[in-house]
Amino acid sequence: MKLILLSLLLAASPACAQRPAPAQSPPTLAELSSGFESLAEKVSPAVVHIISSGFAPVDGDASQGTVLGKQRSGGSGVIVDPGGYILTNAHVIAGSQRVRVMLAARLEPLPGQASILKPQPKPREAKIVGIDSETDLAVLKIDETDLPFLVLGDSDTLRPGQLVFALGSPLGLENSVTMGIVSSVARQLERDHPMIYIQTDTAINPGNSGGPLVNALGQVVGINTLIFSQSGGNEGIGFAAPSNIARAVFEQIRDHGHVRRGEIGVQAQTISPGLAAGLALPRDWGVLLADVKPGGPAEIGGLKVGDIVQSLDGKLMENARQFDVNIYQRAIGDVVAIQALRGSNEIAATVVVLEREDDPSRLAEMVTRDQNMIGKLGILGTELNQEIREMLPPLRRSAGVVVAARLAEGPE
Repeated sequence: MKLILLSLLLAASPACAQRPAPAQSPPTLAELSSGFESLAEKVSPAVVHIISSGFAPVDGDASQGTVLGKQRSGGSGVIVDPGGYILTNAHVIAGSQRVRVMLAARLEPLPGQASILKPQPKPREAKIVGIDSETDLAVLKIDETDLPFLVLGDSDTLRPGQLVFALGSPLGLENSVTMGIVSSVARQLERDHPMIYIQTDTAINPGNSGGPLVNALGQVVGINTLIFSQSGGNEGIGFAAPSNIARAVFEQIRDHGHVRRGEIGVQAQTISPGLAAGLALPRDWGVLLADVKPGGPAEIGGLKVGDIVQSLDGKLMENARQFDVNIYQRAIGDVVAIQALRGSNEIAATVVVLEREDDPSRLAEMVTRDQNMIGKLGILGTELNQEIREMLPPLRRSAGVVVAARLAEGPE
């Protein structure tokens, strides 16, 4: 009898093991709402309202010359370091002479009492640590410690359809939250420019600029930057600077006060079927090194003209834009591993990222409007010294004034 029972149990075991687990019930609407509420409560304390003020030309009688008036504008920001560092957009504080930050109110309710109305927080004076015009990002610093902050997530993991939330002060309405999805990733708004954006249908309006775009984990995956609109308001086409680019900019500004762009001394070209046929390439897609700078990092690392880049740090490279964007995010001194194809041979190269020679922001970051403006010429000029000489190609003269930037309102 025992043997018969044992054999029956053994025969039944495989069937039991293959039985599917009971399906879990989907979350109810109340549970979903509660999750959104918890996320907003977690993220909001690190979102700030920024008020900038300065002087700018105003409408007036042209015969009386340019009339300057005090102007005030607002935007958003996010605390990314408990020591008081705030990430925002450069255009939020452009031309400002004074920047103040309104922190989210942090009050513990009395036992048994609560209020949906929060007191107006006291403005904190903020210092501009640095501005990066190329990515439209800036870093502010306030004299506070132990602040609530948000973690910069990995924007490379974003996919279309993913749920995201935008926080900020649209039209001055502090601590507003909107929800949407990622519409597209790696959207390039300017041809041949390595800066890319996350496109989202999350409601973004004037005043949201500089605020965070967060994922369902409460991580910052983007900095809300601009919208496409025919009405001036939200039409479901908003763009955010990816957090991976924002992180590189933030860390460099925090540590050095400015951003240094990197390059490896190559010109990448997307392989098309026509190009592949004309050059008899082994495949009709990918990245071709059309030029390699003599003595540059890529040549020193072993790369040559005509090599086909297969991967960068293990990431498949499908086109030249993708290759340029990945190099764009690297800091000076970073080392990248490149797998390439030369004929039928695979090449492994280790390449050091060096400072880009034609970086347009290098000189602009060394001057100020107050000390370096030459109004009649509409430029910011700086005296040629040893530091600047080392940043420029060989010069015919060893003295003079270098044009560091051109004023937007200056003569052409």
